[in-house]
Amino acid sequence: MSVLTVYPDDQPKQGNRYADFADIERELAGIDVKFERWTANRELTADDEPATVIAAYQESIDKLKQLYGFQSADVINLSPDHPQKTEFRQKFLAEHTHDDFEVRFFIDGRGLFYLHVGNKVYAVLCEKGDLISVPAHTTHWFDMGENPSFKVIRLFTTPEGWVAQFTGSNIAKAFPSFDEIMAELQ
Repeated sequence: MSVLTVYPDDQPKQGNRYADFADIERELAGIDVKFERWTANRELTADDEPATVIAAYQESIDKLKQLYGFQSADVINLSPDHPQKTEFRQKFLAEHTHDDFEVRFFIDGRGLFYLHVGNKVYAVLCEKGDLISVPAHTTHWFDMGENPSFKVIRLFTTPEGWVAQFTGSNIAKAFPSFDEIMAELQ
C-alpha cells in the first residue's frame, strides 16, 4: 500500500498520514510532484533483463520522453543479498538535489522518498506500480531499508544520469527510516 506522511520539518514524530491514492496524488500535486499508477503491457518475471523491462513500459516511457525531454532510461534492481546494498543506501540517504528532473517507476518492491519542501517533509512510501517525479532542485533523500527489495525504471533528462548535489544536512537522521515506517504499518 502506498502511503504519504507529511511532517513539519522540525517535528519528525508528528506527521499526517494519507493512504488513499487520490489524497496522496492531491497532496503531492501541491508541491509539483507527480504520483501515478502504471501497469506493464505484458507479464514480467523477477529474472527479466533491463531491456525486457523497458520494453514492457515502452509506450509510457515514450510519452514521458516526449513530454519532458528525457534522454535515457535505465533499470536499477537491489535485493537483500546485493553486495553493495549498505553503500547504496548510505549514498541515497544523504539529503541532496539534482539539476535533473527525477522520475522513478517501481516495477517491484518498495522504497521511501522524502521530499523536503519549504518547512515540511513529505515521506512517500512507493510500491509496485507507483511512479513518482521529483522536480529539479527539490531537496530530498531516499531510503530503501536495511534489506532492499525493489526494481525501478529511472528516467533522466541528461546523458549523465544520476548526479547529486549533497546539502550536507543531517535532517534524514531525524525522520523515521523505511524499516521503522514499515514496522508501524504492520
